[in-house]
Amino acid sequence: MTITRDDLDYFRGLLEKQLEDLLKGAGRTVDEMTGAEGKAVFPDPTDRASMESDRNFELRIRDRERKLINKIRKTLDKMDEGTFGVCEVCGELIDVKRLKARPVTSHCIECKTNEENEEKQRGM
Repeated sequence: MTITRDDLDYFRGLLEKQLEDLLKGAGRTVDEMTGAEGKAVFPDPTDRASMESDRNFELRIRDRERKLINKIRKTLDKMDEGTFGVCEVCGELIDVKRLKARPVTSHCIECKTNEENEEKQRGM
């Protein structure tokens, strides 16, 4: 089943909105960490450790979001190039249901399953 123009417009709008939200969130994190909250002084070591733990957790989330931002941009480039929805491994079309579940996917379900099985066998 091919991707229609309406499908493509739907996915582009979805990805552009998600990208905008992620970039706003990243900006807020930078502002919070460089603002008054980021410079707070905690005389109690437990409070300081809790704040550091929260900060590390926030940074891990932002790192995952950074990777997603890169995937979204790559997917938008694929849309511009006309290769969106084509599996990078086998070259077959990716099912629209799979794209709706994960619009940034670059593998059809069969190739992704094979990749995951190979990773399991290698112990990753």
